Amino acid sequence: MPLSALQSLAARCWLRASPALSGSVRQWRPPQSPHLPRLRASSQNHGPIWRPTAILDEWVAKEARPISLRQLMVFGRSLTEPRLLSSANYVRTELPTRIAHRLRDMQQLPYAVVTNRHFSDVYDLYYYAFDTFRKVKEIKTLEDNDRFCKTISSMLQAHLTVIPKLAMGVLECGGLIDTERLDKFMNTILRSRISRRVIAEQHLALTEAFKSAGHSRGVNLSDSEFIGKVFLKCVARDVVERCGRAIREISQHTYGPDVTIPKIKIDGHLGASFPFIISHLEYIIGELLRNSVQAVVETHQREGRAGQPPPDIEVTICESQQHVIIRVSDQGGGIPREVLPYLWSFSKGPASSRLLENLGKVPKMAATLQELSVENEAQSASRSSQDTGSDDGAPLRGITAGARSHVSSLASLTSRPPNLRLGMGLPLSRVYAEYWAGSLVLHSLAGYGVDVFLQISKLGNKNEQLTTRASIDAV
Repeated sequence: MPLSALQSLAARCWLRASPALSGSVRQWRPPQSPHLPRLRASSQNHGPIWRPTAILDEWVAKEARPISLRQLMVFGRSLTEPRLLSSANYVRTELPTRIAHRLRDMQQLPYAVVTNRHFSDVYDLYYYAFDTFRKVKEIKTLEDNDRFCKTISSMLQAHLTVIPKLAMGVLECGGLIDTERLDKFMNTILRSRISRRVIAEQHLALTEAFKSAGHSRGVNLSDSEFIGKVFLKCVARDVVERCGRAIREISQHTYGPDVTIPKIKIDGHLGASFPFIISHLEYIIGELLRNSVQAVVETHQREGRAGQPPPDIEVTICESQQHVIIRVSDQGGGIPREVLPYLWSFSKGPASSRLLENLGKVPKMAATLQELSVENEAQSASRSSQDTGSDDGAPLRGITAGARSHVSSLASLTSRPPNLRLGMGLPLSRVYAEYWAGSLVLHSLAGYGVDVFLQISKLGNKNEQLTTRASIDAV
């Protein structure tokens, strides 16, 4: 029988498994992780976990209940014990629902893809999380909530390996599935991952705020800068300045003290502000600035202009009634022609082998702006600045110590050295931008530079975008 026919037959078996087959289904065990029980008896076994898909049917039949930043703010502004328990039960039901849909998506991938060891590991992690959360009983007391928060925290930590595993799986399976389908899958699964971590980390932050108040009568966060993870007055200029300092410091460490790093010039509506989850914006801005700094420095060196100062990177902030637009403009020579077809794709074609090697150096992506991948003094300085609320000696304006108490997994791969290319920066940035109904558009001028436009919904009234635009259009 031809190989393709065998793969097709195996895939049908994977999708049609039912409770009637459970006697022949391999026993499932939790995934192998320092934070979770061991999954397999042998670490050499990278095959998929065969199990009845009917277990998921009840949860896949449910629709996720999307939220907006405004809903998060209004709900958490006046925090009482009943509201906190209501938040816990929302998270308790939403997490297994959203995970179940992603498990079904993975089950529908071609068999040759789903057996890839990286995708298989992600499936194991997701199934264990799904199985754990679906068994959590209704949360009725603060003690129940404390136990639930410990479970959430453990899962968030265990899933830090998901992004690099997905990225490596995509690069290894690029020739086994249509690129467009694979990118659509990646956009969906990453957007869903962001959504789960938003609601999970928001609940953890609300729980901490409630406990910090020291009483059960409730806590009023109306005068606070943060409601949970939502920064009520995110000033675009402050974020650009903070990310810019971090990127320039990392670049200087990478290229050496003799290399002049381009300055970052900010103009436009410098007072523009909006409610946002700060780690999302830090990731996007940090990634865009990192790309621009890298392009300008390397183009400047390649053209033999080491004795001249490099051109500035210009950031323009534009505020309207409903949106804030941030343009990042550089003179770094533009995007190479051979790179353009893969710019927004997670599958990088000819560059896959090199990127796979680089991704192997990043086993976890917790991803905060402060998670610097430089060593020794710079790394110690970063930890110190995170503890004291400043970077390179300057105060992190508008960022409170309470907001940093939960290290978000949503922020950035930005802090890696510029020469460690992973091929995920722009496509992942666009996933973050579109999550709150924003957009990210890039224009490359060959031989000159790049303009990138980030549009952000200013009012916070847009629901999280759990479905890709293409999926919506297809309905």
